[in-house]
Amino acid sequence: EVYFENLSKQKPKEVMEKNGNNHKLRVCVATCNRADYSKLAPIMFGIKAEPQFFELDVVVLGSHLIDDYGNTYRMIEQDDFDIHTRLHTIVRGEDEAAMVESVGLALVKLPDVLNRLKPDIMIVHGDRFDALALATSAALMNIRILHIEGGEVSGTIDDSIRHAITKLAHYHVCCTRSAEQHLIAMCEDHDRILLAGCPSYDKLLSAKNKDYMSIIHMWLGEDVKTRDYIVALQHPVTTDIKHSIKMFELTLDALISFNKRTLVLFPNVDAGDKEMVRVMRKKGIEHHPNFRAVKHVPFDQFIQLVAHAGCMIGNSSCGVREVGAFGTPVINLGTRQTGRETGENVLHVRDADTQDKILHALQLQFGKQYPCSKIYGDGNAVPRILKFLKSIDLKEPLQKKFCFPPVKDNISQDIDHILETQSALAVDLGGTNLRVAIVSMKGEIVKKYTQLNPKTYEDRLELILKMCVEAASEAVNLNCRILGVGISTGGRVNPREGIVLHSTKLIQEWSCVDLRTPISDVLHLPVWVDNDGNCAALAERKFGHGKGVENFVTLITGTGIGGGIIHQHELIHGSSFCAAELGHIVVSLDGPECLCGSQGCIEAYASGIALQREAKKLHDEDLLLVEGMAMKKEEVVGAAHLIQAAKLGNTKADNILRTAGTALGLGVVNILHTMNPSLVILSGVLASHYVHAVKDVINRQALSSAKTVDVVVSNLADPALLGAASLVLDYTTRRIY
Repeated sequence: EVYFENLSKQKPKEVMEKNGNNHKLRVCVATCNRADYSKLAPIMFGIKAEPQFFELDVVVLGSHLIDDYGNTYRMIEQDDFDIHTRLHTIVRGEDEAAMVESVGLALVKLPDVLNRLKPDIMIVHGDRFDALALATSAALMNIRILHIEGGEVSGTIDDSIRHAITKLAHYHVCCTRSAEQHLIAMCEDHDRILLAGCPSYDKLLSAKNKDYMSIIHMWLGEDVKTRDYIVALQHPVTTDIKHSIKMFELTLDALISFNKRTLVLFPNVDAGDKEMVRVMRKKGIEHHPNFRAVKHVPFDQFIQLVAHAGCMIGNSSCGVREVGAFGTPVINLGTRQTGRETGENVLHVRDADTQDKILHALQLQFGKQYPCSKIYGDGNAVPRILKFLKSIDLKEPLQKKFCFPPVKDNISQDIDHILETQSALAVDLGGTNLRVAIVSMKGEIVKKYTQLNPKTYEDRLELILKMCVEAASEAVNLNCRILGVGISTGGRVNPREGIVLHSTKLIQEWSCVDLRTPISDVLHLPVWVDNDGNCAALAERKFGHGKGVENFVTLITGTGIGGGIIHQHELIHGSSFCAAELGHIVVSLDGPECLCGSQGCIEAYASGIALQREAKKLHDEDLLLVEGMAMKKEEVVGAAHLIQAAKLGNTKADNILRTAGTALGLGVVNILHTMNPSLVILSGVLASHYVHAVKDVINRQALSSAKTVDVVVSNLADPALLGAASLVLDYTTRRIY
């Protein structure tokens, strides 16, 4: 909305002159099949909406014009686009030669069309053999090419075709950070690569709230309920047709055995597609009461069907890309999508000799609901692409330039007119305040929001959602791409499920709370949750003293005492998620009572609450204040007053701090003798007051082999927020699929 509002204020002539163009940009969009049209249509609508900048020509070819595949060119006409040219380019056949002949036929027919249209730029999508013919024709006729979805990795011949088109294309629009890095590694010009996200996500992320029951009933029957049916979409693998046919047979057998209503879509036009259709008919799928076999479903309706399905199964890229936006479970079969980035909703069945493996996968996946994933887009791709198109200077030399190694590592290479920062939404749930921040990949807090933490569960969750929505909206204006939400909270947390199991006494009504589901449902983002001590350790590992250190421990010294343990570069959670409860290491059998109910815990000696307790005792006995100190009547006695009194020579206050430091030091010695870390990081407001006492205790009490440990004070200003952010940033940047 902001983009289009700003754009409306610009004069078309000024924009064209700025980019060296003295006429509207003539854009030719060529679409070959139902799948690529779903990606190209949002761009086409955007181009059509701005006639002051663009002229649009639509060319239709490939399976769009084949009756067996639903004559899908009609949906282009229904979208009110004028089709300039229809090219019949598919040579019917059942082997690889038919695909080669189809490419050749397209190459024969396209030059005449391009000579008549004379486009300034041609938009080509994806990795189909038809797209290769389009890119080859345009490149040889000196027409600039914009390639959508380059740089991605998948199985079969599609990989080779996609990368071949990349080398022919002059400009690239990619969907993921990994795809961008692949393009850079392929020596493409950094300034001609746009990380925009997938155009189809612009429609996906706004589609789920629409009326869907009538669509489900139309395609699957009046008796079908949401989450109680399956969508199946499987294509032949052209590099191993025989095996892919066998896999399809096993899939149908498993679906028949599973006995759920299933919508089966016909496969793409590829070598082996006719054999797959014969398998369907041999098994009676078209007449089976549990199956509905269709050639084509309009994209708007297909979105609703997969969004509310109990599961999607097959080897379509839609399963590993678009369906993740809804958290629908997916079973990806075979090798056709090998290498694709996927969300946690995807379960891979790489190979199967019987239907049992596929049937077991159906039993595991059907009916689940996963966090919504935005790996492939955030719903703002089309405005970025239109802005990119307007920036193209037709006076620049047509000849491509390649950027050969060395390639810059881990540095954003977004084009200079749309600099976006990979970021996370970080949430810190403290005993007093609730904070939300936008945190960049480099650990910079771009913007922070703070509110008092409500006392009830309902008010707290409502405020979290409100603050996260506000921050996510502001992130667009700040050119920050939000990768996910990380939450740091006190208490015991199950990070696998995103559930707070038991809270500290400082946060009320906060036990057995599922944080992941409601936040993910509202923001359509993946959500991670962990204990605040663990988050502090993660913050040190990514941004602080722990960076590159294999084994270290972080101790938080604040209102309570907590911490996290990093062992062999990984965070330790323990069998019941209560590892690193370092504040409850017992250092005295008859010490003061702790909030946990035990006695002699470190927290009972060295926490802010413990120091406040001792300060109040001194104050009640008129032994706290010394010369140079003053307190107002309404002022609450706290740990800060005890520290100030000790600095001004109050021996009783000093002794209390020494005892607290000794208790903390003994706890650290126990940690050294148990985990043997090479580094101990003291974090929190009391860290600087304890560091010397801890080192003294280590020198007196630790084994000689453990005394070499380094003890340092954290230099991070906000470890809780940075740790919550690192939950997101570490996961999204290093995950291997």
